[in-house]
Amino acid sequence: MTASEGQVVVLRVWRVRRALPAMLRVATSRARLRRGGPAFAKVLGTGSGETFGPRDADLHHWALLSTHADAAEAEAFADHAVVRAWDDASPERLVVTMRPQHSRGRWSRREPFADGGGRHDGPVAAVTRARLRPSRAVRFWRAVPDVSADLHDRDGLRIALGVGEAPLGWQGTFSLWRDAAALRDFAVTGAAHARVVEQTPGERWYAEELFARFAVVGVEGSYRGRRP
Repeated sequence: MTASEGQVVVLRVWRVRRALPAMLRVATSRARLRRGGPAFAKVLGTGSGETFGPRDADLHHWALLSTHADAAEAEAFADHAVVRAWDDASPERLVVTMRPQHSRGRWSRREPFADGGGRHDGPVAAVTRARLRPSRAVRFWRAVPDVSADLHDRDGLRIALGVGEAPLGWQGTFSLWRDAAALRDFAVTGAAHARVVEQTPGERWYAEELFARFAVVGVEGSYRGRRP
């Protein structure tokens, strides 16, 4: 599938008042989506992304990343029981609608995103996801803080958060940028990021990894009181 065929990817982030009901809702949401949901949908915990350890976890913000064949399917999913349940429980939400530009790697042994390319002059987003090898986890966590500090200091970054299917082992990030140039500047000139990329083949940190870049076509709502 290419971007021209219409694949739409949506990230929803909800703030909740109470953590325990949200954690229970994660389990029921995953079960419902397996029985009847988009081709690819992940209910995710969120965090600061500073260390990718348990202390990063933000139990008051939860996310749902979903893929859809086209815009009509994406719009229809907004009325799905899982989305409605989170909407009803949330005093604040952020919805980022995107079209894939480039993707490499796998998530849960699948390639969920199109690789469509094409020019886009507006905001872009990036999703990274990796499944850590347990034997390499400690060395990876030691390398993360420098990368995170560089990321959050970057001009052009609108929002960045950690996302994951579990507190440990399944690590990911979502970042939203002013434009492709700002994202490229971080990827190319960020010394800490470049060092981790260079070390990855030798360290063999990941059992599975994915990077995807998206053209952002819509942003609704806010995150922590601010619209990115």
